[in-house]
Parts: sequence; C-alpha cells; structure tokens
Amino acid sequence: MILFYIPFAAFILFYINQMTYRLCEQKEIPDDRQPKVYRTINILITILLISSYVEILFT
Repeated sequence: MILFYIPFAAFILFYINQMTYRLCEQKEIPDDRQPKVYRTINILITILLISSYVEILFT
C-alpha cells in the first residue's frame, strides 16, 4: 500500500505546487509573500495526505 501511496502523494504535491504558482501569477502576489503562500498550502496538503493515508490504513 505504501509503495502506491508515496508516488501518489508526491504527484499530488507537485501538481498543487504548479497550481499555486499559477495562482500567484494570476493574483499578482508580491514576491515577499509567495513563500508564505507555498508553505501554508504545502503544510495543509501534507496534513490532508497523511490523514487520508491513516484513514485508508485503519479502515
């Protein structure tokens, strides 16, 4: 199960970062605020992926 989930999670994080980049460009977010946006989104997505893995593991 973990052999499938780790590449899936990496793909999701990569794709979310691409969408975050497009969001920053579209909304013209200043360069000094962009790291905070990336950090917040990456932390939230990581929490979501970990919690979904735990739910799948124990169901």
